Amino acid sequence: MVETNLKAETMRLMKQRDLIEAEMNSIIQRLCQPGGAGLSGNLLDFEGFPRADIDVPTVRADRCCVAGLKNDYKDLTEKIDHNLQLLHAPKLVSKSSAPMDSETGKAMDSQTPFISNGCSSVSPGRAFGRNSAVLAAVDPEVKQPFAMVDEITEASPSAEDGLQLGDQIVKFGTVESGDNLLSRLASEAQTNVGRVISVMVMRQGALTNVSVTPRIWRGRGLLGCHFKIL
Repeated sequence: MVETNLKAETMRLMKQRDLIEAEMNSIIQRLCQPGGAGLSGNLLDFEGFPRADIDVPTVRADRCCVAGLKNDYKDLTEKIDHNLQLLHAPKLVSKSSAPMDSETGKAMDSQTPFISNGCSSVSPGRAFGRNSAVLAAVDPEVKQPFAMVDEITEASPSAEDGLQLGDQIVKFGTVESGDNLLSRLASEAQTNVGRVISVMVMRQGALTNVSVTPRIWRGRGLLGCHFKIL
């Protein structure tokens, strides 16, 4: 019953996240339309007055809304990841079938299960979200990282959206490991200008989801970062 409720709750959170993503995409497309202010464009003219070619209060409200939605998206993703970890965690061993301590002859405590990380046993509270082996076990479809962020320009879309130097890319939108990765990454960004792309990265040994939005800004490219193929 508990597992069924957790699955239902996770599905509900996923649907809620999809709605937030759709709303974000709609606002971002409006902001990034030709002649628009974008997500970070200057709202003042060269004389320091509010630009006359855009509705400055509306743009500010839209930007504020996107920032709030991104926070909500991140929170939901963390809850979903936590639920998935719980759903895939080893079941607690019952008292009746608990292993016996060879020295005391008593059943070992079934309420303190251990999860193997490939080297030693650690409690779930320390393993979840911190060990890449545990996270890979949670989702067997997770592939190995295929690229790494080795350069990020300050104030670029990738920097503002949360990518970090050293992030290892596991999945970038629809792009996973394979051939012609650089061209596929570039094509994915160009195809999704003004739309949110879900990026799965390995960061300090833990899988993390980041939402990035390719867009025109004052620097080069649509993201302002460089990927090194691993």
